Amino acid sequence: QVLLVESGGGRVQPGSSLRLSCVYSGRAFNTYSMAWFRRPLGKSSEFVGSISWTGDSTSFADPVLGRFTISRDNPKLTVTLEMKGLKPEDTARYFCARFGSPYNNYTSQYLGDYDTWGQGTQVTVSS
Repeated sequence: QVLLVESGGGRVQPGSSLRLSCVYSGRAFNTYSMAWFRRPLGKSSEFVGSISWTGDSTSFADPVLGRFTISRDNPKLTVTLEMKGLKPEDTARYFCARFGSPYNNYTSQYLGDYDTWGQGTQVTVSS
Protein backbone atom coordinates (compact mmCIF):
# COMPACT_ATOMS: atom_id res chain seq x y z
CA GLN A 1 0.00 0.00 0.00
CA VAL A 2 1.28 3.45 -0.97
CA LEU A 3 0.05 6.74 0.41
CA LEU A 4 1.04 10.24 -0.67
CA VAL A 5 0.32 13.27 1.49
CA GLU A 6 0.92 16.83 0.31
CA SER A 7 1.32 19.85 2.54
CA GLY A 8 2.51 23.45 2.43
CA GLY A 9 -0.21 25.15 0.43
CA GLY A 10 -1.85 28.43 1.34
CA ARG A 11 -2.71 31.91 0.17
CA VAL A 12 0.18 34.20 -0.76
CA GLN A 13 0.81 37.50 -2.51
CA PRO A 14 2.00 37.59 -6.13
CA GLY A 15 5.77 37.38 -6.27
CA SER A 16 5.96 35.31 -3.11
CA SER A 17 7.56 31.92 -2.63
CA LEU A 18 6.08 28.71 -1.32
CA ARG A 19 7.37 25.22 -0.65
CA LEU A 20 5.19 22.16 -1.04
CA SER A 21 6.06 18.76 0.39
CA CYS A 22 4.90 15.28 -0.53
CA VAL A 23 5.53 12.49 1.95
CA TYR A 24 5.45 8.93 0.64
CA SER A 25 4.42 5.94 2.76
CA GLY A 26 5.21 2.53 1.35
CA ARG A 27 7.90 0.54 -0.37
CA ALA A 28 10.48 1.37 -2.99
CA PHE A 29 10.19 5.15 -2.99
CA ASN A 30 13.70 5.45 -4.39
CA THR A 31 12.82 3.39 -7.48
CA TYR A 32 10.02 5.64 -8.76
CA SER A 33 9.96 8.87 -10.66
CA MET A 34 7.69 11.41 -9.00
CA ALA A 35 5.73 14.31 -10.41
CA TRP A 36 3.62 17.31 -9.50
CA PHE A 37 0.40 18.20 -11.29
CA ARG A 38 -2.01 21.04 -10.62
CA ARG A 39 -5.69 21.60 -11.27
CA PRO A 40 -7.08 25.15 -11.43
CA LEU A 41 -10.69 25.56 -10.37
CA GLY A 42 -12.98 24.55 -13.18
CA LYS A 43 -10.15 23.30 -15.38
CA SER A 44 -8.41 20.03 -16.09
CA SER A 45 -5.19 18.95 -14.44
CA GLU A 46 -1.90 19.95 -15.96
CA PHE A 47 1.65 18.75 -15.56
CA VAL A 48 3.93 20.92 -13.44
CA GLY A 49 7.19 19.02 -13.20
CA SER A 50 8.84 15.74 -12.35
CA ILE A 51 11.99 14.27 -10.89
CA SER A 52 13.59 11.02 -12.00
CA TRP A 53 13.84 7.99 -9.75
CA THR A 54 17.59 8.55 -9.56
CA GLY A 55 17.07 12.18 -8.56
CA ASP A 56 19.58 13.42 -11.11
CA SER A 57 17.18 14.96 -13.62
CA THR A 58 14.05 17.09 -13.57
CA SER A 59 11.52 18.26 -16.10
CA PHE A 60 9.15 21.24 -16.01
CA ALA A 61 6.24 22.64 -17.93
CA ASP A 62 6.93 25.90 -19.75
CA PRO A 63 4.74 28.12 -17.52
CA VAL A 64 6.82 27.25 -14.44
CA LEU A 65 10.23 26.70 -15.99
CA GLY A 66 12.84 28.80 -14.21
CA ARG A 67 10.56 29.55 -11.27
CA PHE A 68 9.88 26.11 -9.80
CA THR A 69 12.32 23.43 -8.69
CA ILE A 70 11.83 19.84 -7.56
CA SER A 71 13.99 17.82 -5.23
CA ARG A 72 13.75 14.54 -3.37
CA ASP A 73 15.09 13.33 -0.06
CA ASN A 74 14.99 9.56 -0.17
CA PRO A 75 15.79 8.89 3.51
CA LYS A 76 12.87 11.15 4.42
CA LEU A 77 10.62 9.71 1.69
CA THR A 78 9.86 13.24 0.60
CA VAL A 79 9.51 15.15 -2.66
CA THR A 80 9.61 18.94 -2.51
CA LEU A 81 8.28 21.52 -4.95
CA GLU A 82 9.83 24.95 -4.43
CA MET A 83 7.89 27.74 -6.08
CA LYS A 84 9.21 31.27 -6.57
CA GLY A 85 7.82 34.35 -8.23
CA LEU A 86 4.29 33.04 -7.85
CA LYS A 87 1.65 34.43 -10.18
CA PRO A 88 -2.15 34.44 -9.99
CA GLU A 89 -2.08 31.93 -12.85
CA ASP A 90 -0.38 29.47 -10.49
CA THR A 91 -3.51 29.28 -8.36
CA ALA A 92 -4.59 25.64 -8.30
CA ARG A 93 -4.75 22.52 -6.23
CA TYR A 94 -1.36 20.83 -6.41
CA PHE A 95 -1.03 17.04 -6.45
CA CYS A 96 1.89 14.71 -5.98
CA ALA A 97 1.96 11.53 -8.08
CA ARG A 98 4.03 8.38 -8.47
CA PHE A 99 4.97 7.07 -11.89
CA GLY A 100 3.38 3.75 -12.73
CA SER A 101 6.52 1.64 -12.95
CA PRO A 102 9.87 1.55 -11.14
CA TYR A 103 13.33 2.17 -12.59
CA ASN A 104 11.77 3.97 -15.53
CA ASN A 105 13.64 6.87 -17.12
CA TYR A 106 10.76 7.94 -19.34
CA THR A 107 9.42 11.43 -18.60
CA SER A 108 5.67 11.70 -18.95
CA GLN A 109 3.23 14.60 -18.69
CA TYR A 110 0.25 12.28 -19.08
CA LEU A 111 -1.92 11.71 -16.00
CA GLY A 112 -2.63 8.13 -17.00
CA ASP A 113 1.02 7.15 -16.60
CA TYR A 114 0.89 7.77 -12.85
CA ASP A 115 -0.63 5.19 -10.55
CA THR A 116 -0.81 6.81 -7.11
CA TRP A 117 -1.99 10.28 -6.12
CA GLY A 118 -2.20 12.39 -3.02
CA GLN A 119 -5.24 14.41 -1.99
CA GLY A 120 -3.58 17.66 -2.98
CA THR A 121 -2.89 20.99 -1.33
CA GLN A 122 -4.41 24.31 -2.36
CA VAL A 123 -2.23 27.19 -3.54
CA THR A 124 -3.88 30.57 -4.00
CA VAL A 125 -1.93 33.54 -5.33
CA SER A 126 -3.83 36.77 -4.86
CA SER A 127 -3.33 40.34 -3.73
